[in-house]
Amino acid sequence: MSTFQELGLNDDLLHAITDLGFEKPSEVQEKAIPILLESETDLVALAQTGTGKTAAFGFPMLEKIDVDSRTTQGLILSPTRELCLQITNEMKQYGKYCKGLNVVAIYGGSSITDQAREVKRGAQIIVATPGRMKDMISRRLVDISKIQYSVLDEADEMLNMGFKEDITDILSHTPDDKNTWLFSATMPREVATIAKKFMHDPQEITVGNKNESTSQVSHEYYLVNARDRYQALKRLSDANPDIFSVVFCRTKRDTQKVAEQLIEDGYSAGALHGDLSQNQRDLVMTSFRKKQIQTLVATDVAARGIDVDDITHVINYQLPDEIETYTHRSGRTGRAGKTGVSMVIVSKSEVRKIKSIERIIKKQFEKKDIPDGADICEVQLMSLANKIHNTEVNHEIDKHLSNINELFVDTDKDELIKKFFSVEFTRFYNYYQKSKNLNVSESSSDREGGRDFSRGGKNSTRYFINVGGKDGFDWMKLKDFLKEQLNLGRDDVFKVETKDSFSFFNTENELKEKVLAHFTDFKHEGRFVNVEVSENRGGGGRRDRRGGGRRDGKSGGRRSDRKGGSGNRSDRRRSEGKSSSSRRSENKSSDFGASRPRRSRR
Repeated sequence: MSTFQELGLNDDLLHAITDLGFEKPSEVQEKAIPILLESETDLVALAQTGTGKTAAFGFPMLEKIDVDSRTTQGLILSPTRELCLQITNEMKQYGKYCKGLNVVAIYGGSSITDQAREVKRGAQIIVATPGRMKDMISRRLVDISKIQYSVLDEADEMLNMGFKEDITDILSHTPDDKNTWLFSATMPREVATIAKKFMHDPQEITVGNKNESTSQVSHEYYLVNARDRYQALKRLSDANPDIFSVVFCRTKRDTQKVAEQLIEDGYSAGALHGDLSQNQRDLVMTSFRKKQIQTLVATDVAARGIDVDDITHVINYQLPDEIETYTHRSGRTGRAGKTGVSMVIVSKSEVRKIKSIERIIKKQFEKKDIPDGADICEVQLMSLANKIHNTEVNHEIDKHLSNINELFVDTDKDELIKKFFSVEFTRFYNYYQKSKNLNVSESSSDREGGRDFSRGGKNSTRYFINVGGKDGFDWMKLKDFLKEQLNLGRDDVFKVETKDSFSFFNTENELKEKVLAHFTDFKHEGRFVNVEVSENRGGGGRRDRRGGGRRDGKSGGRRSDRKGGSGNRSDRRRSEGKSSSSRRSENKSSDFGASRPRRSRR
């Protein structure tokens, strides 16, 4: 491997590198820096999160710009406020000996007037989120018509977050002859489209293979019933006493709920999602970086700004919609030369997705069992013993030793040790001594088309719903939609089957009235969504036409076409006659099992 001196960086940058303690360049830095220093070229660099991409484009940009000029020469776009601030701080550290350098961060949630004032002072480099940057351009508060270098950092994630139009609009205000450097962990079709539109014959470098996970991360999955997902999460945390983790959920609601339940059960946890105010997000991230929070529960979008090198585990509480997103999640651990573990908690219906992820990341998952109570008690006991063994003695205790010795004068060494460790051990033992086995066997006979068809029969109701693939639903998205609408647990909706313009799903019989009542005269995005009981309890088949509606699943938008609404009239009358307090009671169904007694804070 080369040294930074051999890459051709100037003395100011090398001085900063020494201060930062960098010894050797990472692979992406070793490949990208010489290309960007030696030629005026566009570049596409594919590398995982945590591989040193900021330095890979930051050092060449700092070397090439004219710090004596107040003109904006470099623009770096990033998906989130946190990542924007992170890049800005790193660029300032890299350029600390470049006299006259001004790097300005532009992002939402802070005063646009203050940011415009900073730019006006002369910002050679602007680091920005797309939304705020577009706003400032429209207000003519920033001029990027003379930039020479533009960087799209985490390009795939920016496009996943819906910034394609903003990026296109921003880049349209830049010169055609600029150099564009695109850095991304994955290369989906949308990123390739941006590259083709705004780049000219770019050079390409790849660290590892496209979309491949870093070798520093091992991948494991745990197969449980969906209703035991939260209990499995707690056991994985307890089985790893020194865990410092990010837990990923698919929705903001689940993120908040899991975090609140962990806190209630005595874990050091916090939530990070888009419904938090910027001040709340800052407080959570500050606590996490200081390790005051041991488990951070986050959505994919909110986690894009997490830059913490010591994360030991990533736990996928739920798998993401897009397989490529898993690459970003697992990239939160195994950073800066450290190793990490990416765990996935799956139900039978999701096992096939593990195989799809394996093909994308080119890594094998190891199937592991959720540890039982005895294993957890042993791990916790030995963890406590090691901590005590390695604890430095505080000699302020010496003056109290006589009183302590007097208290234990009749206690021998073994008995004293047992008493001491029982303080912590007994709590875990009492909680786990009668705990059930959460593991389930993997059987292909229980799966059909990636969905769980092991449940059903006379105890469940099958429904027809007039939305499907044309409406943007696959089986997983429809399941999430129904769960959110009905305030149900993930295991309460099953046997979901999507067709082109309609779909089917099941719930237990006791939820029938709730389902039909909710979807009476229900509109989604301006269109009536019709749910009816299907005659066939198996997959597909005819539906019970007593509720009206059309065979092709189209509601037509006319209430006269929807005579009966959802289900038969007696069902509807029973539903409509339910008291509001009864409905509120139903809506309190939880995704979580019984909580253990509160534990001491970690």
